[in-house]
Amino acid sequence: MSINRREFLKSAAWMGTAAAVAGCHLNRLGFGEGGMMQNYAFGKLKGRRIRVGFIGIGGRGTAAVHRVAMIPGVDIVALCDKDPARVEKNLKWLQDRKYPAVDKIRKYVGPEAYKDLCDFGDCDVVYCATPWALHQPVALRGLLGGKVSLVEVTAALTTEECWELVEASEKYRLPCMQLENCVYGEIELLELHLARLGKFGEIVHAEGAYIHDLREVIPSSGKFNGEAVWRYGENMVHKGNRYPTHGLVPLCQTMGINRGDRFDYLVSLENGPKNVNYEVFKREFLSDADPRKKDPPAEMGDMNTTLIKTVNGKSIMLQHDVSSPRPYSRINLISGTRGIVRDYPFQCAFEEKCFDRKAHRWFTEAEASAVRAKYMHPMWRDVSEMAKKVGGHGGMDFIMDLRWAYCLQNGLPLDMDVYDLAATSCLCELTETSVRNGSKPVQIPDFTRGNWRNVKPWGVVNIDLDKMGLTADKVSRDEGALNV
Repeated sequence: MSINRREFLKSAAWMGTAAAVAGCHLNRLGFGEGGMMQNYAFGKLKGRRIRVGFIGIGGRGTAAVHRVAMIPGVDIVALCDKDPARVEKNLKWLQDRKYPAVDKIRKYVGPEAYKDLCDFGDCDVVYCATPWALHQPVALRGLLGGKVSLVEVTAALTTEECWELVEASEKYRLPCMQLENCVYGEIELLELHLARLGKFGEIVHAEGAYIHDLREVIPSSGKFNGEAVWRYGENMVHKGNRYPTHGLVPLCQTMGINRGDRFDYLVSLENGPKNVNYEVFKREFLSDADPRKKDPPAEMGDMNTTLIKTVNGKSIMLQHDVSSPRPYSRINLISGTRGIVRDYPFQCAFEEKCFDRKAHRWFTEAEASAVRAKYMHPMWRDVSEMAKKVGGHGGMDFIMDLRWAYCLQNGLPLDMDVYDLAATSCLCELTETSVRNGSKPVQIPDFTRGNWRNVKPWGVVNIDLDKMGLTADKVSRDEGALNV
């Protein structure tokens, strides 16, 4: 934090909690140095091999190591984790597959070893897959160390952390991208393609969610042991939506958030903290000697519902529920003046002209399948079969990694920038603020400082596999791929 910012924040401290409750989140005015990062083409890695260092190589990080090891022109040069066994396990996996120069991969071990990798590691990119609380510190340290930062969701947990990433990315002219894999799902890309072709007419409303029964993740004796402690701790003390991006970021890309429109304000509410998962957890998985047996009820309600209004008058409904026994859904709904698409299951309806009544019913399964095939996004059409072979959330994980690598190799702007990261990650704090204050409206900062008016929405992009030198015989099933 610069001296000017520190002095400003001190002088504004009188606004305090009351201002936050009223939604008076101050937008930064002129603090950024270096220039805006929207559509910024980082050319320093163009035409050369990209050196990547991984920080946090538990379940999600290990899967990322496996995927990136298959991408031509990308070298894994460093592995970092607090647990030395994870580093050795990943090195052995690479060695068993005859990955080149395994003996030269640097090892960083310890709770704060990421600082050395970010400060001194001989890499171009840091790829962060740690628990949530470390996402922002690692990404920020990477930027300060002169490296492109790729960070798992949710990338930051407070508005101030988001501003720090925005300002560091601008100052050092380094991309900082949130690794939101759901942007690269089949239906999310289909919706984007339909929107750019004008099939929705004008988009007026969208709905997204992260509805995922994670009761199996919480118990420390469960098979997802690595996530147990920190996920439990997050849900014990927080309200609001702590995991907003899977359902939200794809909608933002399609709707042009930060590119012709932006978030204005939100209201958020949730039900009472019944949290059956924690009661089952305490009763069935904890010994009488475990101190968590005496923990009070969790703060977080089962279902959080947030409504967002954009400056241009569009609305978004966003939900979060990880403790109810119900099928997985991201809802993934886009509604416009000429049609609608939603997922889980996939359905659509369109009209060719106003009031032709073709959209008064959902299309039949055959009609919907025809739409899905005819308007398939080019990137999904060209890459999905290879990506599905690799695995990981139906292949979208591999497409995500291929795409950022392709962009960096060819000097193209990354699909998601630091402003996308900030606008969606700040909802962790802002939804909690609204919930704890009777669901009062809370203003969402304009991290672009008005530049959203000057940037066109994300287009229909692709990956040239021939240019990358990647063919199906060069990829294999990733047995470490995660689908949770």
